[in-house]
Amino acid sequence: MTEADLKAEEMLRAAHQQSIQAKPAEMAAFFQKLLGQKWTAYISGVADPKAVGKWARGERMPRSESLCKLRGAYHIAVLISMSDELETAKAWFIGMNPVLDYRSPAWVIATKPDGSKQAMDAALAFISYG
Repeated sequence: MTEADLKAEEMLRAAHQQSIQAKPAEMAAFFQKLLGQKWTAYISGVADPKAVGKWARGERMPRSESLCKLRGAYHIAVLISMSDELETAKAWFIGMNPVLDYRSPAWVIATKPDGSKQAMDAALAFISYG
């Protein structure tokens, strides 16, 4: 295994650990800062963007499906931010992605049953090849 492979494995493990240990309020606050309430609500599958603020303040918990989408997106954002800047992660989530048939990762996570997996595959390609 090359040094680059080892570094990638280490980043994957660290991002996974951080994502499974993160509290819903922490993830919501992170995404609220990164993408804003509207995009975070969209990714999480909720109609009311104000719900994101309530999650971030710990006033309400996301429902299970929303929490799964939020945690998957958070995992990806942590991984990208380990290899690049947060502004890059923001652009990556909302921009067209060739690995996802030129759809945004945010749209894929929000609308596809396996959207988090598809977006993670695209994130791994991005980290590996730019």
